[in-house]
Amino acid sequence: MYRHVPRSLPLIPTARVSRNHLSAPRLSNGLPYHSARDFSQNSAFLLPDPLQQNDPAEERRDQNNDVPTFKTTILRMFETAATTFASIAVLGIAGYSYHQYYKYLILQKMENAFNPGDPALEVAGVQAPKPDYQHEEHWVLRDEQPRIDQIVSGDSRGRYYLMIGEKGTGKTSMLLEGMRKVDGDGCSMFEAHGDLEIFRIRLGKALDFEFHEDYIGSLFSIKGPRDTTPLLDIERAFNKLEKVAMTRRRGGKTPLILIINSTHLVRDDHDGQDLLEMIQQRAEQWAASNLVTTILNSDDYWVYERLKRYATRMEVIPVSDLPKDRAIDALRNYRKRYHNEEPSYEILQQVYDKVGGRLSFLNRVAKSKDIMELCDGICQAEKTWFLNKCWILGEEMDDDVMDQQKFASAAMVLAKALVEKEKEMGNTYDPERGHILPEIPLHEAREIMTRADFIQSYDHENIFTIDSRAMVRADSVPMQNAFRDICAVENFDEHLEGTLTRISDIESLGRTRELTIKDLWNQGKYQLAMRDYKGRESGSAEFSVVEKPEEDEKDD
Repeated sequence: MYRHVPRSLPLIPTARVSRNHLSAPRLSNGLPYHSARDFSQNSAFLLPDPLQQNDPAEERRDQNNDVPTFKTTILRMFETAATTFASIAVLGIAGYSYHQYYKYLILQKMENAFNPGDPALEVAGVQAPKPDYQHEEHWVLRDEQPRIDQIVSGDSRGRYYLMIGEKGTGKTSMLLEGMRKVDGDGCSMFEAHGDLEIFRIRLGKALDFEFHEDYIGSLFSIKGPRDTTPLLDIERAFNKLEKVAMTRRRGGKTPLILIINSTHLVRDDHDGQDLLEMIQQRAEQWAASNLVTTILNSDDYWVYERLKRYATRMEVIPVSDLPKDRAIDALRNYRKRYHNEEPSYEILQQVYDKVGGRLSFLNRVAKSKDIMELCDGICQAEKTWFLNKCWILGEEMDDDVMDQQKFASAAMVLAKALVEKEKEMGNTYDPERGHILPEIPLHEAREIMTRADFIQSYDHENIFTIDSRAMVRADSVPMQNAFRDICAVENFDEHLEGTLTRISDIESLGRTRELTIKDLWNQGKYQLAMRDYKGRESGSAEFSVVEKPEEDEKDD
């Protein structure tokens, strides 16, 4: 009967609403409250939701939970510690992983630097070997080339090498030719420099080593290598190179080849000597263990003197000018290649008589249109270089240039000694070998100059040269011709003697001290009293200056 009538709710006189709910207004007992009655959104009557009413017991439980206890404190401490430990662990694992990866990457990059193909070959424009390659078409086959090829290919082990010879004899070209034959496999080459910072950069470029400059371990609070001198960075690079060489040796491969070109450019001072000593220590160690074969290339003799002191496994490879027959053949081939012409033997012999067997001179002559004119120009250039560096000023020179004139006069004395030695030699020209330049032992050359320190500067200036046998001679055939021409100048001996006398006088004046008694100026006198042993005056004496009488000129 009342099935479709909505259920009514009992009358609620008051309604308690917790928190932000408003209390319902009191209603009269006679008004029924129906749940199905529609109310607008703006109705002032807000009915309570039975589901949102809080239980008093639950409120008390929440209040009790808000009060910290020992158990909750310990739990929160463990939670904080676990979070901190996890953060540190993640940072440590990431930093350690990056550090190990960086070390692995360094070794991989350095190993890749010794793969076939070397930047030195690309810079020099040397191409890889071809099947139809003929050696004589591109280069002069020297007697030292097979030995260089054996060393660069890794077949010669247990030694390290010093190539020494004059500038322009073809030392670097032979090394590049040996690297070309193996396509730079296992080889790395770089140029030395007097500044250690530049030396460090060039070594890093050759080994593909950044010296930890790209290291970002500081992001993980890992301190990188400390900054210090270039010598320590070079030592670090050698340490990495040693690890790469050990890995290569375990794989059964040949030793690595490290070529340091132009070693004479390293300064002969404290830092330069430390650098050479460090390189030699590594070279000795690597040669003994068949890890790395080191090749040093130098134009100056002083490098040999520094390395000779501690050398055990070092071998010296001297490189000199070509003999006459080889030089003439090379000049003929070069001339045919560049100008497609073949000069007569007489012209080729005249060229050799003027410039000798120096490869750099022969190459320039072969490219020139007028051969004899360029030969005369080379001789004149060498003579001008010697005069600009070592010409003497004579007896009228000023004392301010004394140090430079000591350097110049010593060179002139040595040049004169070589010319006189040439006159004393019975044979100065061999039909097969060519020029036989006069040479003097190093200790005798220092005795002739009365100076022991100048000869190294002469060698560095390419005026005189010292070979591996410690023999001093002219740097080249044109330089010996210049010595001969200068010593043949009229009154050269008197000019040199006057310069030496002036230097001696200036040095004598520098060692002399002059004492002057001012009281004797302007006819001053000293009256001296003489007494006997009892103190009684026995006489007097007068001390004065007497003018020197002018001597009458005598007629001859």
